[in-house]
Amino acid sequence: MQRFKQALLALAGTAVAGATLSLWGCGGGGVTVNDTAQTPPSNGWVWQLPANFPMPKVPADNPMSTAKVELGRFLFYDKRLSGNGTQSCASCHHQDKAFTDGRATAVGSTGAAHPRNSQGLANVAYHPTLTWANPSLLSLEAQMQVPLFSETPIELGVNDGNVAEILARLSGDARYPSLFAAAYPGVEAPISWGNITRAIASFQRTLISGHSRYDQFLQGTVTLTESERRGLDLFNSEKAECFHCHAGFNFNDQVVHASTQVLDIPFHNTGLYNLGGTGNFPAGNQGLFELTEKPTDRGRFRAPSLRNVGVTAPFMHDGSMATLEEVLDFYAAGGRNITSGPNAGDGRAHPNKSDLISRIDLTAQDKADLVAFLKTLTDSDFLTNPKFSNPHAAN
Repeated sequence: MQRFKQALLALAGTAVAGATLSLWGCGGGGVTVNDTAQTPPSNGWVWQLPANFPMPKVPADNPMSTAKVELGRFLFYDKRLSGNGTQSCASCHHQDKAFTDGRATAVGSTGAAHPRNSQGLANVAYHPTLTWANPSLLSLEAQMQVPLFSETPIELGVNDGNVAEILARLSGDARYPSLFAAAYPGVEAPISWGNITRAIASFQRTLISGHSRYDQFLQGTVTLTESERRGLDLFNSEKAECFHCHAGFNFNDQVVHASTQVLDIPFHNTGLYNLGGTGNFPAGNQGLFELTEKPTDRGRFRAPSLRNVGVTAPFMHDGSMATLEEVLDFYAAGGRNITSGPNAGDGRAHPNKSDLISRIDLTAQDKADLVAFLKTLTDSDFLTNPKFSNPHAAN
């Protein structure tokens, strides 16, 4: 199985060939990527982007096509892609929740508990890194190997014992041979794991969200309420300081697109934990430290996009906060002080905590206004767009 996964990773890795990487620079705080602007081949595909959104970056070896996107949508929702046939990608990424799952942490196809919260997929085409704390996964094609083949914990549970069986399931379906042939014309045996990952990645790149009430406000077609407008002003103020990590069209601080030249990829410790004052986070869930083993990387995670944040609870990398109000209280306090239990410790005093996280004097009205603004980032069209829905349900 290890040799099989290495071959697939090498295949997917061509999507980031040519990038210049310094993965562990700045104590895990950033990665510099130099890339070249590209115009993705059309192959019948036409991007329909919001007015203020740049062209997504598409790997040269996996150009967009209408047929490939449609195949990817079928595969994304197909439970037969898991070893035991019980879960699909969509099992942890529900469209009505902006492709999160509503759980604190995910559960795999065999019932294995996962340490981290399922991230949303809205605008994932613009994400240069694709998990909470792994700066080495720089393409959707490479990232797809994780849920497919992960063994600790098991997600979809593909392994040596079932790889051929799963391909046979797809080959035996009346629709898939023609879907694969259309997506990969001229390929003698198109139903393969490499083509599966390419197709799902292509579908994921189409999950563009940019028609929230906030976007319509920017376009001058709707008016925000007084509370929402106050929340917007607070969000962008030095008082609340939200914009430092949640800026730009995608409301985060990691963005890549077709014209990107130099990219900084920061990760942050926000003072969520500090077990017993040791600097530790819960075992197996310590951010970049899990990869780098550098003490300065304990507790560093990626800042997620806030688009559709009103429907993606619970929050934080481990789903440990249930509501937006709880999140705002946490940031206003400058971190979290847990006074009892196995995770007891004062995160506010964590030595790695970002300088941007400090006590903020927010009134009850300030918090209500911020929540009101954050809920304007919900894109109802995205949550119901039939182009992103389960094609199997319609058959």
